[in-house]
Amino acid sequence: MFTGIVTAIGTIAKAEQRGDLRLRIAAPLDPAKIAIGASIACSGVCLTVVERGGSAGDAWFDVDVSAETTSRTVPEMWVEGAKLNIEPSLRVGDEIGGHIVTGHVDAVGEVIAAVPEGDSWRIVIRAPQAIAPFIAAKGSITVNGVSLTVNTVEDQDDGACDFGLNIIPHTGEVTTLGALKAGDQVNLEIDVLARYLKRMQLLAG
Repeated sequence: MFTGIVTAIGTIAKAEQRGDLRLRIAAPLDPAKIAIGASIACSGVCLTVVERGGSAGDAWFDVDVSAETTSRTVPEMWVEGAKLNIEPSLRVGDEIGGHIVTGHVDAVGEVIAAVPEGDSWRIVIRAPQAIAPFIAAKGSITVNGVSLTVNTVEDQDDGACDFGLNIIPHTGEVTTLGALKAGDQVNLEIDVLARYLKRMQLLAG
């Protein structure tokens, strides 16, 4: 379980295709605080640490990424040199600064627009029909592992929706979201509460 508050930006130092995809991710973390078997969210994807090393502030950790995971996430995020938003799993007693995030990507969205708005960036993302009903203005959504508040929602004729976000300078600097541009793809995870409410609605008829 996570909160969508990114701890660091990591870089894929090595990508090796075995039975699954083995990645080595370099990040400014302390390897002494990374346990083998621990869960770490990498741009919104919950992955398990299988090896780690390095030194404090210059750590690396290895993860295995299954074909199922790569098929349901942004393809370009799994290549050497790619930047990833890193968040270790939530511990009992930690502050929940964002919202409850599972690290399970629901869909891939596309950035429709990324324009300056004051000191911030206005980002508009198109979400596919499958998750459009779960996105609401002033609700929460996770974009590439970052907890954000939805500002606006505009439904499309094909069932998809375009939702708007405001990326403040701090968020743009400490995550990969500041580099987003039109045409980029992003991992999306809907609010877990919206998921259960939708299910309850369906069962109620």
